[in-house]
Amino acid sequence: MGSIKRLVLLGLALFLFATVQFSQTQTKAAPASKIARGKYLVHAVAHCGKCHSEHDKKGEPLAGKELRGGALEFKPIAPTPKWADKAPNIAGLRGWEDADAIKFFMTGLAYNDLPARPPMPEYKMNKEDAEAVVAYLKSLSPTAK
Repeated sequence: MGSIKRLVLLGLALFLFATVQFSQTQTKAAPASKIARGKYLVHAVAHCGKCHSEHDKKGEPLAGKELRGGALEFKPIAPTPKWADKAPNIAGLRGWEDADAIKFFMTGLAYNDLPARPPMPEYKMNKEDAEAVVAYLKSLSPTAK
């Protein structure tokens, strides 16, 4: 009977070990997929780099400086109050708490309940997309490579 008990305990220990390993693998995979979704939304859907990156004379983003801010290369046709002349560095989202950044992308309002300055659009993302965008931007180094 003693050896059967040991086999059962060994089996139980192996099962628990495998369960923990599987759980940790699943936890690590979720952020990577969220970051990938955020990258897709930032680059392919919202085209954030059009304003939030420095560009060369051909209009191409400068390598290593994507999403790290830049002067806007266009102006409004008519006078627009509070028009921003440059876009801030959004790589790393320095100074933003996750909850505030998610709120911003969901409501268009910053932590101080004010909208972004034009030409920044007031996004109305769903929570999942806002979380993905924030996860991606937070994954980036705020300084150029």
